[in-house]
Amino acid sequence: MVTENIESFLEKFLTRKSIFKDKKFLQVNYTPDNIPHREVEIREIASILAPSLRNEKPSNIFLYGKTGTGKTLSVLHVIKNLKRIAKNRKINLDIAYLNCKLKKVADTEYRLIAALVRKFGEEVPFTGLPTEEIYKIFINLLDGKKRNFILVLDEIDQLVKKIGDEILYNLTRLNSELEKAQITIVGISNDLQFANYLDPRVKSSLTEEDINFPSYNALQLQDILAQRAKKAFKKGVINEGVISKCAAYAAREHGDARRALNLLRVAGELADRNNENNLSITYIDKAEDKIEKDLIYEIIKTLPKQSQISLLSIFKLYGKSNDKILTGEVYGTYKNLCVSCGLKVLTQRRLSDLISELDLLGIINAKVVSKGRYGRTREIKLSIPDTNVPVLTKEIEAWLGL
Repeated sequence: MVTENIESFLEKFLTRKSIFKDKKFLQVNYTPDNIPHREVEIREIASILAPSLRNEKPSNIFLYGKTGTGKTLSVLHVIKNLKRIAKNRKINLDIAYLNCKLKKVADTEYRLIAALVRKFGEEVPFTGLPTEEIYKIFINLLDGKKRNFILVLDEIDQLVKKIGDEILYNLTRLNSELEKAQITIVGISNDLQFANYLDPRVKSSLTEEDINFPSYNALQLQDILAQRAKKAFKKGVINEGVISKCAAYAAREHGDARRALNLLRVAGELADRNNENNLSITYIDKAEDKIEKDLIYEIIKTLPKQSQISLLSIFKLYGKSNDKILTGEVYGTYKNLCVSCGLKVLTQRRLSDLISELDLLGIINAKVVSKGRYGRTREIKLSIPDTNVPVLTKEIEAWLGL
């Protein structure tokens, strides 16, 4: 029976030896005590926020850098130390960390302030009260005693995209209403141009200090991976060249330490599933392929139906020819597919916009070319491996009910 086979498999799994010692050291949410190659940035963050320990208001800070450059880790490291000193010395310092990318936390101004109210132990409804009322509750709680309040907004650019930059202006202006407490904002952004998009009035109210986090190079990533791997894997199970190849892959992808750690973890998991006693270099390639496929799959799965059917139209044409595909050709296939699954047929101009969005996601490459007196069109090529197309085609067809 299938049940017996599965039970037998799981029993064998329990008795099987693993190459891992503790996998948590390779997970993204793990905060290490030591953060290599970010000593300068950590010292700078600490020096800006240190006045809060003397009941003085620190400057607002904006941290910039690409994904996986240690911004969040560095801030959390400083925060942990600030909290410990404040507790030991009985200093009135409160710190709140919010990830603005999370749903139902920062998708409206009300929810953001409500989340801060809950940080102070006060329960408020998720919706229903006027926004002014939730602000009053927050101000009363905050101003209950003399204190510094540091608010860390991770992925702050996502917050502004969702609800606009007025929220930042409102938060900074609260200091003029508070009598005992003071608010400092620490913003973390992957968008290096984020501050340039802000309204001048908002930017002026922030008067922030900027800290830029450069991407890690291959040698730095190798160092980070070696430190984590020592704790995550059993001694002697990692073959020569594994760490360096993993670091080289991630350095190629803009020096992303998260990607490097994820790559090493997935490689270890794949080796573990095959009951290997060692982690060989071949598993790095296998992990790279798996991560790429999983990422593409998740992106396409969460696309709106119109975007999915646009991509499916490109896949259908790509199956017939590996040459460049033109927007006009895609539109003909797109119309037929819309009729088949009962979706509204959009204009060719709107389809062109959807193709541009797919280009931005890195799934396709759509280059605008001139056709002389016939106007302009887009030449479309796939940016994903050809081997992924048949599987993704079947998945999209299933999602669309074709």
